[in-house]
Amino acid sequence: MRSITRRALVLTHESAGHWFRRSLPPHVFVETADTADEDAEAARRWRLNGGDWRGFLSAYCAGFMAITLFIA
Repeated sequence: MRSITRRALVLTHESAGHWFRRSLPPHVFVETADTADEDAEAARRWRLNGGDWRGFLSAYCAGFMAITLFIA
């Protein structure tokens, strides 16, 4: 005879399509103004400016030249 496992009652979130997200408690899906501000700040920090591109290109060119000189 199979043993029946008891599971805790968890109210599901209807818009969560994945089984793991459906199993999370409802307070996880509540978005506050603080999280919106944090998301905006994170998006601003991840934007690339001119200095980032210049650093990337200089590292790329230096690496390309080192590999080219090593092979030749």
